[in-house]
Amino acid sequence: MSAFLDTMKASAKADKKTIVLPEGEDPRTIEAAQKIIAEDIADLVIIGDPATIDVPGATVIDPKTADKHDEYANAFYELRKAKGVTLEQAMAQMDDATYFGTMMVKMGDADGLVSGACHSTANTLRPALQILKTAPGTKLVSSFFIMCTPTEYGENGTLLFADCGLNIAPDAEQLSEIAIASAATWKSLIGTEPKVAMLSYSTMGSAGGDTATKVQEATRLAKEKAPELILDGDLQLDAALEESVGKLKAPESKVPGAANVLVFPDLAAGNIGYKLVQRFAKAEAYGPVLQGIAAPVNDLSRGCSADDIVGVVAITAVQAQQMA
Repeated sequence: MSAFLDTMKASAKADKKTIVLPEGEDPRTIEAAQKIIAEDIADLVIIGDPATIDVPGATVIDPKTADKHDEYANAFYELRKAKGVTLEQAMAQMDDATYFGTMMVKMGDADGLVSGACHSTANTLRPALQILKTAPGTKLVSSFFIMCTPTEYGENGTLLFADCGLNIAPDAEQLSEIAIASAATWKSLIGTEPKVAMLSYSTMGSAGGDTATKVQEATRLAKEKAPELILDGDLQLDAALEESVGKLKAPESKVPGAANVLVFPDLAAGNIGYKLVQRFAKAEAYGPVLQGIAAPVNDLSRGCSADDIVGVVAITAVQAQQMA
């Protein structure tokens, strides 16, 4: 287990939060829940059938028969009636595990939610945006992975990759927001100075093309918005991580060879990149964790393991502590 995950678990245990797992039908969720309870990482609410889910120490709720079903439905109706949602529709919506779990967070009956083992990102994100909304000052909700690798890169092998799970083709403005949000996330979770590399197939304008130009513009915007950040681009991956390459290709920059936050130019690059590192480098990949929502709601890869779920729950609990 990585030092990063040790730190997240220790922090989570120090101030336990209540996390909802709405995928009680998935065996990985049950296995993860058992480990979370055994390690005392968080208090858990599992959404599912109490007659078939046996996790001592966890609360199991069937939304359709829950005591607060109608209360949540009425609150959801008030939130969404301006969008045309009827009370009857709100009542039916609260039968859905993810919507019910997200309302638990909204109503203060839970501190965060983790889903996505058997549901799409959209099915996790839609209720969060409808019910919880974005955090104050947030222009864009994005996602990241914490990658714990058996290398010397980043912070003793730990790096943040963004955006690998949500924004398909961010423009320069959106890419700058992803970079700034990711730097803030690194600082809050890891506690050290973020060094942000805006990745491309080009280093400091060495190659042309629309993608390289977009990354260069995103870098300019990010520096304009957050001049205090150690951030640079465009950078090729080897220049971002290898000091010798960085000094050769970008000798005046503070980022090359020292990057711990990698911002990919689009979702294709980010998603392929994190999975390559996960599979070939045998890295631990925790995420996609969402940033920019008013309360911690986090997604999972549908290829996740039970241990991956445990890790994301620990991160979610720490996010909840920081938002409290």
